[in-house]
Amino acid sequence: MRTSDFDFFLPKELVATRPLARRDDSRLLVVQKNGKIEHKRFYDLPSYLCAGDMVILNNSKVFPARLSGTKVSGGTMSILLVNESSPGVWNIIAKGNFTGTLLFSDTIKAHIAGSKTAYFENHDELKRSIWSLGEMPLPPYINRPPDESDKKRYQTVYAHVEGSIAAPTAGLHFTDDLIDKMKSKGIHVRTITLHVGAGTFRPIRTARLDDHTMEKEYFSINKHILTEIKQAKASNNRIVAVGTTTTRALEGYMSGMCEAIVNNGSLRGSTDIFIHEGYSLQVIDSLITNFHLPRSTPLMLTAVFAGRENLLNAYKKAVSERYRFFSYGDAMLVL
Repeated sequence: MRTSDFDFFLPKELVATRPLARRDDSRLLVVQKNGKIEHKRFYDLPSYLCAGDMVILNNSKVFPARLSGTKVSGGTMSILLVNESSPGVWNIIAKGNFTGTLLFSDTIKAHIAGSKTAYFENHDELKRSIWSLGEMPLPPYINRPPDESDKKRYQTVYAHVEGSIAAPTAGLHFTDDLIDKMKSKGIHVRTITLHVGAGTFRPIRTARLDDHTMEKEYFSINKHILTEIKQAKASNNRIVAVGTTTTRALEGYMSGMCEAIVNNGSLRGSTDIFIHEGYSLQVIDSLITNFHLPRSTPLMLTAVFAGRENLLNAYKKAVSERYRFFSYGDAMLVL
């Protein structure tokens, strides 16, 4: 398929720049595979689920990965920490091709190599100071500087394992009360981890989908959850993924498109799976997700559940009904 097959028009004013006061007040566009659409609120989600269904969340926690430093020349430069390849050595994203020293505080500095790698002299101090020193890595389309409130709201209520540079945004709509309501109904709520890296939001620059390569992202899945998934499917209960990242972790493992080892009862590894039409889902039956950017890999993944034409028609309806788009926007349930 062509990348251009996943384009759509979006008025700029529909891009949400702030979250709603209450997470589960977000609107929920319910899309059936036959194309039927319903307009609900996120707090209506439990009414679409049954006892025995499994809802699987990504508990990765976003850290304030954007740092601003001062060059020896006096100029400033911003870097985005992506992942730590070895103690004190970080893969980064930054503009230009800078090589030199950046000073981030009186005690923290790093040598930058080609705007791609940062070698920190005091990485223990960096880890201790990152939450006061760094800023949350809000996507550029939010078009405002991050503030202290984003450290809480650009984060799920169940975020636990630090390591993401972007939020698993489908989970931003959940509240503790809503999760408790699902559990009281007999819905099984479980968590896995996939740390969202640059690959999830990096734009596709190829004309054909088959020519695009995803970057690897780290995941961890408790083996007990895999057993529960098999039991649920054997009982004809649904596996509902909260977000494209949850889907990629589970489908990456189940399809064998990953590198993984067993460590203390958990499968730990990485996957570069690119899920788009033509892929046969191995485990996930339904998807809870946000509205995604045109031509993006999460949009293409969602089309596997809804069908491309149904999905783009649903997006047109969402635009006409003034839904809020992207990270701080509204949600979609594909059944």
